[in-house]
Amino acid sequence: MSLAEAVETSKRLNGTTFGDAVPTGVPGLDYITAGGYARSSLHLIEGAPGTGKTTLALQFLMDGRERGERGLYVSLSETREELMHNAATHGWSLEGIEIFELIPPELTLDPNRDQSVLYASDLELGETVGMVMKEVDRIKPHRVVFDSVAEIRLLSQTPLRHRRQVLALKHFLAKQGCTALFLDDLTQEIEETSLHSLAHAVIRLQQTPMQFGGDRRRLRVFKMRGREFRGGFHDYVIRTGGFSVHPRLIAAEHHSAYSDAAPVTSGIAELDKLLGGGLDRGTGTMIIGPAGTGKSMVCLQFLKAALERGEAGLVVSFDESRRVLLKRAIGVGVNLETYEASGQLTLKHVDPAEFSPGELAGMIRDSVEQGARIVVIDSLSGYQNALPEESFLALQMHELLTYLGQQGVVTLVVLAQHGLVGPMHSSVDLTYVSDNVLLLRFFEAQGEIRRTLSVLKKRTGEHEATLRELLIRSDRLQVGPVLDKFQGVLTGVPSFVGASSSLLQAQDNGG
Repeated sequence: MSLAEAVETSKRLNGTTFGDAVPTGVPGLDYITAGGYARSSLHLIEGAPGTGKTTLALQFLMDGRERGERGLYVSLSETREELMHNAATHGWSLEGIEIFELIPPELTLDPNRDQSVLYASDLELGETVGMVMKEVDRIKPHRVVFDSVAEIRLLSQTPLRHRRQVLALKHFLAKQGCTALFLDDLTQEIEETSLHSLAHAVIRLQQTPMQFGGDRRRLRVFKMRGREFRGGFHDYVIRTGGFSVHPRLIAAEHHSAYSDAAPVTSGIAELDKLLGGGLDRGTGTMIIGPAGTGKSMVCLQFLKAALERGEAGLVVSFDESRRVLLKRAIGVGVNLETYEASGQLTLKHVDPAEFSPGELAGMIRDSVEQGARIVVIDSLSGYQNALPEESFLALQMHELLTYLGQQGVVTLVVLAQHGLVGPMHSSVDLTYVSDNVLLLRFFEAQGEIRRTLSVLKKRTGEHEATLRELLIRSDRLQVGPVLDKFQGVLTGVPSFVGASSSLLQAQDNGG
C-alpha cells in the first residue's frame, strides 16, 4: 500500500470525507493527521525558530494553489522579499499567493514603498487585527497563514487580551470559510499552552542537537478534534525541495497476503541443509559473529540467489561504502551493478550521523512497496548509531521486522560481536526479536584460522544442530560437511580427533 493509498484508507477509518479534510501539502503529515487539516478551522503550528514552521506553511498554501484555492500569507515577522527568497531556495515560486506584510517603519527606508504596506508598530492591537480582517474580506482566501501569533502576544501585553484577539480572529476566519494556520515561535515559554484550547489542532515541531552529526527534527500532534490521529513523535527533514515527514512505523497497520510454501534458498546445498531447507518468507534472520567471519558474504549469497530468481532486493549499508560493497559481491560471483541498472536492486549507503530512524524506516518501506522481496541491513551496529535513544533500539527493530514479516519479505540483519576467539559479546542483544539466528565463529586447526557456521534458532521449522566449516574463495562461498571430528569448536581452540580430509582445502582462498 502506497502512502497516498494509506492516507485515503485512514480517512475512511476515521470517518473523514474528502470534503472536510484539507491536505497539508506534505503526504506524511496527511497520513499522521488522517487526511489533513480540518476545513474552516484554526490550527496552531508551534516550534522554536529554525524548526521549519514557515516552510510547512508555504507548502500548505502552494498545495492550495495547485488545487485552485486562493491563499493568503499574513506576515508580521518577515518581509515579502524574505519569504520570496526562502521559497526560491527550495525552487518554489509564490506567484498566485497573496502576501500581506506588517513591518516596522524603521525596516523600510524607501519613501516610495507601496502604500499597501502597513506598520505594526504604529498601530494599536485592535487596528492591527482589524486590518488583517479587512484584507481577508477583500481577498476571500480559502487558506490563510498567520505568522506569527508571537507578535500579537507582544502587542497584547496581557494574556487575556491576547486570547481574546486570537479568538476574534478565529471566529472571523471560520465565518469566512478559511482554513487557517497560526504560527507560534514559542519565544515566551510561559505562554506556550495558552492557545491550545482555542485551536482545532496543535502540532509541535522540535529540533534536537546531537553530540555528533546533524540535528534531529521531529513533530508531535498534541490534539486534533473529532479525528483519531497518529500520536507520538514522527521524524521529519527539511532539505532542498521542502518539508518531508516520515511517520512512525506502526506494523499492526500493514498486512499483506503472501505465499510461504517454498523456502528461500541460498544456492549452496550444504547451507540450505543446515537451515532445514532454507529460510521461510516473512522471517527475519540475524547473522552474528566477530569481524571477518563472513557475515556480509552470507547475506550477499542469499541476495545473489534471490536476484537470480528474479526477485527485487534492497541493501542498506552503514559500514561499507558502495565501492567496497560492489567489490565484495564479486566474491560470491554476482555483479550488483547490473541488477541495480535494471531497477531490480536498490543499494543505499546510509550515513548514521545524518539519517533519522523514521527516515530510514520510510526508505525501507518505500522500497518494499515498490516490490522488494529481500532486505539486507548491514549492520545493526550502524542502525543503532542512527538512533538518538539507544534504549528504544529493540522496539524500533521489533516494529521494522514485524512490518517486513507481514509483507512476506526475507530480512537479513548483520550484528557484529566483540572479540575474535573465545568469549564473545555484543553491544545489544536482539536475538529474541529474530526468527532465525546464524552464528559464525573463528577456530584454529592445523596452524590455520578457519571459519565455522551454525544455526542457533529457527522459529518456523527444523534445522541442523551441527557446525559446518565456511570457506570464502575468490569467486564463491563454500560450506563443508559437518565438523563431527572436532570438539570445542566454539571455544576457538578445538581438539581435533579426525583426519585432515574432514576440513575443506583452502586452495584459491580469497578470504
